[in-house]
Amino acid sequence: MKKLPEICFLTSDDLESSKLIDIVSLLLESGIRWIQYRDKKNIKKIIYQNAINLKQLTSKFDALLSINDYLDIALAVNADGVHLGQDDLPLKEAKKIANNMIIGISTHNLGQAREAENNGADYIGFGPIFHTTTKDAGEPKGVSALREVKEFINIPTIAIGGINITNLMSVIQSGADGVAISSGLLMGNIKDNFHKFKEIIERLQRGQ
Repeated sequence: MKKLPEICFLTSDDLESSKLIDIVSLLLESGIRWIQYRDKKNIKKIIYQNAINLKQLTSKFDALLSINDYLDIALAVNADGVHLGQDDLPLKEAKKIANNMIIGISTHNLGQAREAENNGADYIGFGPIFHTTTKDAGEPKGVSALREVKEFINIPTIAIGGINITNLMSVIQSGADGVAISSGLLMGNIKDNFHKFKEIIERLQRGQ
């Protein structure tokens, strides 16, 4: 598996299909190279069509596309990955049919993170780190919980939940290998937001 990009754009349920494509296009043009399509509102027929359109877009930019929850749709559109929740198809079963697809798992505590790694996940999503209005994901875990997970987990850990420009540094310094961001990229100028996120991460990677 090639190295995962440090910044993943996590789509929001409240985006209409046409706006979804417009925003993803702008993000890809800005430099984003990982799109995670999450849709818990629409029927699967619409999710499938959106996924087809997103795959066409990401392919043009050599970017990754992950589909949340629906392994069947991920396979149908030849997505690069699938991201499973704790209540979705068990990881061991998903791996039997996912071929070489990147498989990530949402985790909310150290026990779930360890289980995901032991069962062969390629990466974990961990959070919510901070309070988020994007989805009801429970109480914020904070960067201390992130540091604890990183002490025991060797696969990439993607931090999620309420991450923005002001708290990004603390998340990366706590060991996150990457971040999944939704509203933090969409509020204000999208291109400027992405470049600010990227600049902070690259500066920390250089040890500055």
